[in-house]
Amino acid sequence: MKSEELAAMLKDLPALPSETEWVEFKEAKRNFDFDDLGTYFSALSNEANLTGQSAGWLVFGVSDKPPRRIVGTNYRRQAPGLDRLKQEITKHTNHHITFQNIYELQLLERRVVLFQVPPSPRGIPTTWKGIAYGRIHDALGPLSLEKIERIRRQATYEDWSAQICHGAKLNDLDEEAVAFARGEYRKKFPDLAGEVEKWDDITFLNKAKICISGQITRTAIILLGRSEAEHFLSPAIARITWVLRNSDGMEKDYQHFGPPLILAVDQVFAKIRNLTYRYLPDMSLFPTEISQYDPWVIRETLHNAIAHQDYTLGGRVNVVEEPESLLVTNAGEFLPGSVEAVIQRNAPPEIYQNRFLAEAMFNLNMIDIIGSGIKRMFTKQRERNFPMPDYDLGESGRVKVRIIGRVLDENYTRMLIAKEDLTLMDVIALDKVQKGKSLSEEEYRRLKAKKLIEGRRPRLYVSAKIAAATETKADYIKKRAFEKKHYKDMIIAYLQEFGDAKRTDIDKLLLNKLSDALSDAQKRNFIRNLLQEMRRERTIEPLGSRRWAIWHLSKQSPESEV
Repeated sequence: MKSEELAAMLKDLPALPSETEWVEFKEAKRNFDFDDLGTYFSALSNEANLTGQSAGWLVFGVSDKPPRRIVGTNYRRQAPGLDRLKQEITKHTNHHITFQNIYELQLLERRVVLFQVPPSPRGIPTTWKGIAYGRIHDALGPLSLEKIERIRRQATYEDWSAQICHGAKLNDLDEEAVAFARGEYRKKFPDLAGEVEKWDDITFLNKAKICISGQITRTAIILLGRSEAEHFLSPAIARITWVLRNSDGMEKDYQHFGPPLILAVDQVFAKIRNLTYRYLPDMSLFPTEISQYDPWVIRETLHNAIAHQDYTLGGRVNVVEEPESLLVTNAGEFLPGSVEAVIQRNAPPEIYQNRFLAEAMFNLNMIDIIGSGIKRMFTKQRERNFPMPDYDLGESGRVKVRIIGRVLDENYTRMLIAKEDLTLMDVIALDKVQKGKSLSEEEYRRLKAKKLIEGRRPRLYVSAKIAAATETKADYIKKRAFEKKHYKDMIIAYLQEFGDAKRTDIDKLLLNKLSDALSDAQKRNFIRNLLQEMRRERTIEPLGSRRWAIWHLSKQSPESEV
């Protein structure tokens, strides 16, 4: 839209009696809260849809009470200005919807900013942080149920996963998969275990809502079908591809897995090299051993990808194994909009990509459709003191989830151990910091207020002070005494064997025995302090200056007599 057209649209502002549902005026002389901006975006987008407008409008620099005056605004006048605002908005809206355009005008020598808000897509209300907003004249609040239903009725929803595969019969299903499904159904509904044994296969498949009136559905083929029955889904495919890559990103191995996917998940899991990882969670000198990946987290990620895949796009679920992470991708949109919204709401999503498939997978103990599965994934990673699952929703039509199998930031890990009272949202925000991702204004203020982060944006880092401040003295002394005795004994044994040792000899003895979680400087400081402590204890003594000293057992040491 040209400046002249925008100016013409605004010239009659003083005469307007009040804001409409799809137009909002704000003075915003100096600043405007980012969360409030997102809330207005959602409301104006939904109201523009409901009133048949081509766009909603949020106008800064104009008084919101009639008679309206152009007062001017300094909102984001300085760098980075308005340039990054579109991208920032997409992080908290469903389907990454954002402003169509942002215009700056000079009217009466005053700056006015106009935000052009697109109407919500047909059938899907626009949400901000998982909540759909609306307006009743100048009142702002959650979109009413009646308006939500009006928008939803705009689209005639057809569940692809519930469609009948004409010509498919019971023998097109894998017997082993059906038997496995029965077992999982009994686990999910133990009160029905006795009845399940009496059901024939068709009765079971109907009860589990995998088939409809004995007819084979696409869901049945995806979960329980024989591999040769996949053609019933054509042109869609039901496939998981595992790829192994080395540290240079080169493919070393791969394998495809087709129906029945209820069994394929364990087959994929068996291909993943879930190695033992060692790290020092509390600065002890003896590492904790733990598997790189929690099996439940991997299976939950794969099950979610199967449930929410957009099969009409003809894509597959990909599992890319790299030396220190797993990347799982599936075709389709992340319908809840943001991971934070799912975790905070902890309730069933309003929209499913494949409702029939999701309900069948719930009945077979594969996923949780009440919204807690993703939250549990994050909680499990927290319990392991590992990075949070990394959801990348930036690429349209694809959901990417990366599970990291190592410690990224020692301070982050120590803080999780020391501060067990951290909320899950705080942990997720801290995880963004350790990964170098930007924080929302609300996250930044919350972590700063709790003194969990240090530095200045954009170079923030997890505070290193919390763990040391909260570690109990008794535990620390106990660990330190045990650890140091081990290394002192090694030095004494060396001196008993060889008589004396230079500092370089002792470094060679101990450096590779210390954890890789310690930096080289930390290792050398530990050895230096250890030698001085043994000297004060009169266990060993140096001959010569500190730098070039040759260490040997003290004559007063009982070990020297051995």
